[in-house]
This record gives sequence, C-alpha cells and structure tokens, in this order.
Amino acid sequence: MGRAKEIKLKVIHSKIAVPFVKKHHYSGKVVVNSNLHFGAFLDGKLHGVMSFGSSTDKRRMIGLVKGTKWNEFLELNRMTFDDYLPKNSESRCISQAIKLIKKNTPNIKWIISFADGCSCGDGTIYRASNFVLTGIKKNEGICQLPSGEKIHKLSLNTVPNKSRAELGGKSFYDVTGGVYSFKKYLEYSGAKLLDGYQLRYIYFIDKSYKDKLTVPILPFSTIDELNARMYKGEKINTRA
Repeated sequence: MGRAKEIKLKVIHSKIAVPFVKKHHYSGKVVVNSNLHFGAFLDGKLHGVMSFGSSTDKRRMIGLVKGTKWNEFLELNRMTFDDYLPKNSESRCISQAIKLIKKNTPNIKWIISFADGCSCGDGTIYRASNFVLTGIKKNEGICQLPSGEKIHKLSLNTVPNKSRAELGGKSFYDVTGGVYSFKKYLEYSGAKLLDGYQLRYIYFIDKSYKDKLTVPILPFSTIDELNARMYKGEKINTRA
C-alpha cells in the first residue's frame, strides 16, 4: 500500500469539492445531485475528491435491490484524483469512504457506481474494491459535440427547456418537438455517439441486501467476452 496509507480522508464542503472536480475530472463537470464529498489529503494538501449523492434516475436504480427504501442507497457519481497521489490511492480512499458512510449513516445499505468506458475505463478500481458487476451496456447516451465537449442524454432530459449553446440558443425540446428524442438532438447538433460501454457496479455495505439483488451478478470475465475492456476511452483488445 505504501504512501497510500498516509492519505487522510475527510468530509469537505462543496465549495472545495466542486472546483477540484471541474479542474481534474475528465468531464470537467459535477453532478448536481452530489451532496456528500470526501477529500483525499496527502502532505497537507487536497489531491482527490469522491462525491456521493442520489442517482439521477433514482426510481429505476432503486429497483435493482428489492425492498430498498428511498434513503437506503447512494451513488458514487464522481471520483477524481490528481497525479500526486501514489499507487493504490483510489482503492484505499473508496475503502475509507465506505467505512465512514457505514459508521455515520447506518441507513445506507448499498452503493452504486458506473464506469464510463467511453471516456475513462472499465472499472478496475471497483473490482479491486469488492464491488460486484451487475450490468454492461453498449453506450447509447454519451455523445461528443463538434467542439469536443461530451454530453450525456440525462443532462438533456433533466432540463429539456434550457437554452443550449450547441443548439444555437434553442432548447432540447425545441429541436425534438417536445419529446425525449436523443437521435434528433444528435442530428441537429452534429454530435456523434461515442463507441464504448457503460459498466454498472454495486457495493453492499449491508451484505444481506446482496440476496435481494434483482439482476444477475456478472463474472468479471464477461467484460472480455463482450470485448468491453476499456482504458481512457480506448478499447483494449484482449483477444489479440
């Protein structure tokens, strides 16, 4: 573990977390639902942030584990570290964050997170941190604008009447005729759907909830079987 053991994990205010995430996360964006932020400190300075909160599509996510109450799960929706932190820092910080959540918010039974293969990787850190793999889906929701900016369709669905620069000031609904049509948005904006996969992981703080899972736990070998191995948005051909 080396120097990773020296990292101090603390709850931090959003005023500290948000600027760090915007600067260091590959998306350059924060998730508005985030309301619990952990800061990773080494040598007295902030070098990493993990942000937790409600899932954007909470009504659908809650059904993954039968009997889960509205306030019994969280989503780890942003995790970003700078290059100063040593090897194994991510798994160390995830472990410490889960321990703090378990101690201070005993109502939380499980944590969900997604690995974005289109921009990052296939979730190596989650697998190393004892998350289970519960879904692999070919990307249908992340696109890249001609400017290089990446947009997720959920951000469009959440505020469909908002004026958008890439649409010349029009809203999502303006160009789709008032319906949730990602295809029409792609055509109008000139954006391209990114090639890759989204992988869904779950960590069970309360191990009894694992038996209530309504979807199969996939063996990690499934990633290679589907040729879904990704690193920094690029496919890794393990068959070659």
